[in-house]
Amino acid sequence: MGQLIAKLMGIFGNQEHKVIILGLDNAGKTTILYQFLTNEAVHTCPTIGSNMEEIVVQKTHFLMWDIGGQEALRSSWNVYYANTEFIILVIDSSDRDRLLTTREELYKMLAHEALRDASVLIFANKQDVKDSMTTAEISQFLSLSAIKDHPWHIQGCCALTGEGLPARLQWMQSQASAK
Repeated sequence: MGQLIAKLMGIFGNQEHKVIILGLDNAGKTTILYQFLTNEAVHTCPTIGSNMEEIVVQKTHFLMWDIGGQEALRSSWNVYYANTEFIILVIDSSDRDRLLTTREELYKMLAHEALRDASVLIFANKQDVKDSMTTAEISQFLSLSAIKDHPWHIQGCCALTGEGLPARLQWMQSQASAK
């Protein structure tokens, strides 16, 4: 009976999918969240704690939790992991110095039991910044090809203009439909 109700909810678009948006501070997480919501750049300040917004893509509801990325807050990220279906990892493509920290945080997340079924979308943000890393460089440095137990995708983007963002919501929607 429960499966029937779940299928009916899926057909009528009432199923919600939990998404956590993570990344180091100043990567562009909040700007991306509000770009999804309003299709425009919104002036933001550092997130202390979290922001939550609902985004709807073709009757698919995503509850998106934008979680602060300051070093002092990262140890509490796991509080948000329960029932998460999607991880959006936002990377500042111009911040080469902290890419190792990003890699460590990514693999720490992927090892967490509560995220074992989560799909991973990686936004290589700030592609408009001179000398930013390409998605190929980031993918290689993060060893993304080694991730076999989570569906993942990396996408270059610019949070300020929204370039690269809409198609990835479609990827998440197709992943949600397949679950």
